[in-house]
Amino acid sequence: MKKILITSMLIGIAGLSIAQQAGFKRTLLQTQDLSIPEKVVVQAVAEFSQGVAAGRHTHPGEEIGYVLEGQLEIKIDGKPSQIIQAGQTFFIPNGLVHDGINTNAGTTKVLATYVVEKGKPVATPAK
Repeated sequence: MKKILITSMLIGIAGLSIAQQAGFKRTLLQTQDLSIPEKVVVQAVAEFSQGVAAGRHTHPGEEIGYVLEGQLEIKIDGKPSQIIQAGQTFFIPNGLVHDGINTNAGTTKVLATYVVEKGKPVATPAK
């Protein structure tokens, strides 16, 4: 599967630059400085077509997710996969390699909130 790469997001500066594959769309909602030194919050909605994966990646901080529609399989290296249904939440700790895959028959939509280090890419591809 092709990977979705978040290639050059310099948080708090310009915005979100993404190489996207067919069947995946990410819409940036907001980027805000926090009262925590050197941290920002980034919020986006991701839409996955059936069978589409985000690609293995990490974040320089935490990801807090809420499935708005459909279901998402979360795979975190070294842990059992989790199926997250619409109306459920998930949490990805700082630096863990993970992937999200739409295992639903239709579109899956996720509200993702990232609390990450300022000036670093919000996501980095993993091998």
